[in-house]
Amino acid sequence: MTDSELILQYRLTSDLTFLAELFMRYKSLVYGVSLKYLKDRDEAKDAAMQIFEKLIGTIKAHEIENFKSWLYVTTRNHCLMQIRARKGKFTEELHPNVMENQLLLHLEDEPKLDDNLQKLEKCIETLVNEQRQCVQLFFMEEKCYKEVAEQTGFNLNQVKSYIQNGKRNLKICMERNGYLGE
Repeated sequence: MTDSELILQYRLTSDLTFLAELFMRYKSLVYGVSLKYLKDRDEAKDAAMQIFEKLIGTIKAHEIENFKSWLYVTTRNHCLMQIRARKGKFTEELHPNVMENQLLLHLEDEPKLDDNLQKLEKCIETLVNEQRQCVQLFFMEEKCYKEVAEQTGFNLNQVKSYIQNGKRNLKICMERNGYLGE
């Protein structure tokens, strides 16, 4: 089954077998990204499990076109939130040579994905404030429409409109700057 088929089956049946199979395909990616950001093996393992648990609810709430990219961003955001939460606490730096050396953890497209994410972040900054606010809350912080509305004070129709227009403007920005199709 493809990633999309597994997502669809999980959405239809709520059977965790489908979600587990999907997650197992990318567990090395999740662990590798977590280790890269958290720099601690145990924390990276914990993060991978937390992300799987988070997927149980979030997969049903989001339109996902490319699961691997979406999972990378979700993992990255989770790790950044962890780092913010532990500010001021002591952490031990891992030497780069200590990192797991499996090929799956060093994906060829990770630098390109990081580069594309940076380009996307530049385009997000060009959005009008309302669109930027709604897009960041909805996609980056994975809030639902209602939560975005509560946090911003906009009504649901405004939130949906700002997100839709923000997505369109992001696509235009990415295309105009030659970021898509690379």
